[in-house]
Amino acid sequence: MISVFDIFKIGIGPSSSHTVGPMVAGKRFRDHARTIKGVARIKAEIFGSLAWTGRGHGTDVAIFLGLLGHEPATIDPDIVGPLVAQLGETKRLAPEGPEFDPAADLVFDFEQILPGHTNGMRFRALSAEDTVLAETVYYSIGGGFVVAEGESESLDHGPSRKPFESVAELLNICASEGRTIAEVQLENEVGLRSAVEIAEGLDAIAEAMFGCIERGLKQEGVLPGGLKVRRRAKKLHEQLSAGSWLNSRPPHEIVDWISLFAIAVNEENASGGRVVTAPTNGAAGIVPAVMRYARDFCPDWSVEKGREYLLVAAAIGGLIKKRASISGAEVGCQGEVGSAAAMAAAGLASILGGSPAQIENAAEIAMEHHLGMTCDPIGGLVQVPCIERNAFGANKAVVAASLALRGDGEHRVTLDEVIETMRQTGHDMAAKYKETSLGGLAVNVAAC
Repeated sequence: MISVFDIFKIGIGPSSSHTVGPMVAGKRFRDHARTIKGVARIKAEIFGSLAWTGRGHGTDVAIFLGLLGHEPATIDPDIVGPLVAQLGETKRLAPEGPEFDPAADLVFDFEQILPGHTNGMRFRALSAEDTVLAETVYYSIGGGFVVAEGESESLDHGPSRKPFESVAELLNICASEGRTIAEVQLENEVGLRSAVEIAEGLDAIAEAMFGCIERGLKQEGVLPGGLKVRRRAKKLHEQLSAGSWLNSRPPHEIVDWISLFAIAVNEENASGGRVVTAPTNGAAGIVPAVMRYARDFCPDWSVEKGREYLLVAAAIGGLIKKRASISGAEVGCQGEVGSAAAMAAAGLASILGGSPAQIENAAEIAMEHHLGMTCDPIGGLVQVPCIERNAFGANKAVVAASLALRGDGEHRVTLDEVIETMRQTGHDMAAKYKETSLGGLAVNVAAC
């Protein structure tokens, strides 16, 4: 199974595949190298999408941090700059540790793509005589998940209590046992950890999501990276808050609030702040924005509703990851924003009282109307069109849930069929539209 805690991981921006994954890989290789005698220097190479958009996504910095021993869930974003500056001065990973020159020992290979995935990395541990003592290739396969070459993607959770490999199987379990999707997912989670640990973990994820929105609402200035994109969330929040005193307010104002919540998260992500991968960093604003909408504007919100929302979203996200992909470098942005919208739509439909069939319909509608979406970030930065794209994804999720709840769950196209279509579309999509910044907006809009 894929756990809710696999789908939702606390880390830093701007990218789960290009920042979180490389940091994890760097830390893994560091730990491995420390078991080998005589390591004098470490070198690294990055390939494919990691090379093409790595500087804009902070891949180089993430690898530095991983090799220094830091992890995405615990690194303080405020110390990243000083750590990188210190490494540039000492050119050593520890006072008595191996040498690593950030300017010379990390190579961006723009020509080669490794066979396992477009997000490939190679690390080498060398002796003082430049003999290779250890070499490992890692792939960052989306959502912060990392596998070594020759290693199958195994989350090592063992058999599920209520296994399901498709949406159809999940719905059959719900129908035959009279359970909700949240209950099925929860039973599988209980096979991994105690009920108390699950509740505390879910609450921590929700708190991190809400906290990210709150931080984003207070920040202003220009986002890093050179595009000179100004933060908008603070000003939008002030405008909407001032308008709340008016006697007459347009009904569509709710759209602005949902957009605001998503933009706040993705501006934090773009600045390298702390976010929750949901299921990726590039799409990190959608699930929190819809949950905040449910908390602030829908009736009967509770902590328990928040847990239900996240469990259902994770069940859908896990199936998408299993049966297709959540990696923009593999299937385009349909796999990131599309997946997040489907997850959020399903979670919202559930806490608003939807049946399993209506929840599946909500996720299907949301995913269907993101099919074919490319990933073409200008300048390799997770800013344009990524930030606004999260706002639209969040609103699409709410529309999808509303449409599904107006129906009875009967519909022509299944979520399984849409997920398979997304997989095929991603396979057929030209590589330049899959997180390379070699096509689309990335080449038709000046990056400076």
